[in-house]
Amino acid sequence: MDEELRSLTERLRGESSAAGASAAYDRLVATEDLDELAAVLTEPGQPLWARELAAFRLGLAGDRRAFESLVLLLNHRDPPRCASAAHALARLGDPRTARAAAALATNELRVAYALYPVRLLVELRAPEAVPALITTLERRLRPHDPYRRVALACIDGLGTLGDERAAPVLNDALAHPALAEAAVRALARIPGQR
Repeated sequence: MDEELRSLTERLRGESSAAGASAAYDRLVATEDLDELAAVLTEPGQPLWARELAAFRLGLAGDRRAFESLVLLLNHRDPPRCASAAHALARLGDPRTARAAAALATNELRVAYALYPVRLLVELRAPEAVPALITTLERRLRPHDPYRRVALACIDGLGTLGDERAAPVLNDALAHPALAEAAVRALARIPGQR
């Protein structure tokens, strides 16, 4: 079993059990009917754990009906939900995914939840990734910015992507002691910056 799927099913088994819905959980885990899973996303009154499980399974199956639900979960306040959504979106194969992740990563009002969209952009290696990561990192270089983990994810991602356009912002990050070491590593991965 996929590690992310195992983690998700264990977490959601606990949530469904606490809500007295173990039978519904077992049905959603066992079904191979993608229409049944998709119905969970549109039926009113479905609990969050059921929507998450259905969207995740549909995403892994490449069923684009999961897209909107997964994007909402990617921007959730609960990091395990964000991680699961990012995992499923990376496997969904929907061409809208990179644009959605870039919009979430650069939304300054939701920057506290930008870590997983940033990581997803790097995994997708889409054309939107480098500009979105540069924009997000530039905003994190302000004095006393509290989102160091987002900044570090951007730096690491820009190094992974190895795009020359990232060199100026990575050089700016060298002036920030908490980010300098990561910026040096990222710059070393960009051609012509060694």
